[in-house]
Amino acid sequence: MPNIYRLSIAHINDTHSNFEPSPVHFSLTAQQHTYKLEAHSGGYARLGYQIEQARQQAAAQQTPFLFLHGGDSFQGTLYFREFKGAANAHLLNLLKPDAMVIGNHEIDAGNSPVQAFLNRIDFPILAGNMDLSQEDRQKTGRLYGHPMLYDFDDSTETAKVLIKPFYDTKLAIIGITLDQMRLIARPDPDTHFVNAIETTERTIQRLHQQGIHHIIVLSHLGLDQDRELAAKVDGISLIVGGHSHTLQGELSDIGLSNIPYGETINSTPILHAGKYAETVGLAEICFDQQGKVVELLGNNYFMLDNKITVTTKQGTVADSHTSAALIEQLFSHPCIKDAQHDEEIHSVIHTQYRPSLDAIENQILTHIPRDFVHTRLPSKHFPHGSEIAPWVSRSMYKAAKNIEPNIDFALHNAGGVRQSLNKGQLSLADVVGRILPFDLPLTLYQIQGKYVIEALESSINSATNNGIMGTGAGSFPYPYGLRYFYDGKQIKGQRITQVEIYKQDQWQTLDPKKLYLGVSSSYTAAGKEGYEALLLAHWQQSITDQTLPEAFIDFVSQYGHLINGLLLANVHYISHRD
Repeated sequence: MPNIYRLSIAHINDTHSNFEPSPVHFSLTAQQHTYKLEAHSGGYARLGYQIEQARQQAAAQQTPFLFLHGGDSFQGTLYFREFKGAANAHLLNLLKPDAMVIGNHEIDAGNSPVQAFLNRIDFPILAGNMDLSQEDRQKTGRLYGHPMLYDFDDSTETAKVLIKPFYDTKLAIIGITLDQMRLIARPDPDTHFVNAIETTERTIQRLHQQGIHHIIVLSHLGLDQDRELAAKVDGISLIVGGHSHTLQGELSDIGLSNIPYGETINSTPILHAGKYAETVGLAEICFDQQGKVVELLGNNYFMLDNKITVTTKQGTVADSHTSAALIEQLFSHPCIKDAQHDEEIHSVIHTQYRPSLDAIENQILTHIPRDFVHTRLPSKHFPHGSEIAPWVSRSMYKAAKNIEPNIDFALHNAGGVRQSLNKGQLSLADVVGRILPFDLPLTLYQIQGKYVIEALESSINSATNNGIMGTGAGSFPYPYGLRYFYDGKQIKGQRITQVEIYKQDQWQTLDPKKLYLGVSSSYTAAGKEGYEALLLAHWQQSITDQTLPEAFIDFVSQYGHLINGLLLANVHYISHRD
């Protein structure tokens, strides 16, 4: 019986169909000046190379190896828009995961696309708190009983578990996803998600009864809920997570996050690997006989080519000597790897899938004069939050005004915008593939002012976990034609201290009793992610011939010249955290 049980892990999460390298930005300082370095990182071919290197190194050392995906492979780019889940399944098969946990975006269009994905993949999907016991056995797209799905076992009220041989014992992998799934995705009505913490606790107790103590939870809960899970449930050896797009690692010296890799709660390390296949997490872990981690060495790694643009704070290109020195400094960082790639995966992407995207890439809509940063929540650097989400709301407002001239406001959630708007030519592909990849219809509604106020507070509480366990920062609201003031330090129900609506060329106080006309995406209007109060609208009406990305495309095509500055700040936010 060994004293130390070694394991090598590679992990990714929230890849969102980013098969090609993604744009990334770093910030470095030289001679008391700060410079921005723009590069491209990751993509599936580079991931494939690094994962295979880790796999071979583990084999050479006779160490067990796992490659895990923390969920949300679907959505995100033109590749998903064009090929749905088929390209995702094909390319993930080439990466050879041991398991993937189901994410919320896998269920954006119900159960049928999940079934199609399961029919194509060579690896199991873990969904240990997805209860299919009431699913219609005769329906098209049925998931119940699928051999590639490890769902909830209603007879034992535990997760079905992936078991791997592990030295003289066994290693268990439990897949746990969001139990608030109905609030943020669109599972079929007969599909339910049971409590994540209770399911994990019962499953671990059952594994302990079987003498299994080396237990990994593959989670799509987000970092905050992973922390809660680790704190409340004993016996989890390791959590490998996703959903919150958290990039762990001490990366402040290159202008990024400073969140410990393998943050440990209640003796359970938690691993997250950012987003969009930009980085890969690689870790060497030692467990004791009882499954407790006694050593963890690892980090998240960018995979960069050497085509890097260096600019000053003012936006001018740095001189060649400074650029070369800063690029060399960047590549000397321990979390930076180069652009070596798997040739087979690269060839599949560029011969089987890329040609279909080129025509859309070449259709230019407008020129964007500067970068517009998308951040889901307000912050010190962006006190009013996202710079692009208000423009998306303005485009919705403009589209709705063509149908309903008396429209009062537009309201959109931060998660519906996926990326920043970069300076330069804006193509059709940038909009439908990267910035607004969700092809959601718009919905008009007439609603009392009091329910608008309720929706604003509820969605912000949810986005910031202020007094509730929310569904993620994506619910944060960005309006147009409406401005609000939120003080998170006030008691629940009184955190929206002021709301004003722009009418007759001036801001007026929103009347709680008066009816107003609003427009949102069908997702938000359906009451997802804290917007339940919108379901109390006097009426709702779908704009069937206008989707969210189409509204933005029409707006920038006609009024792109207007996007040259900030809209008047309509988000005024005080955090509940000191």
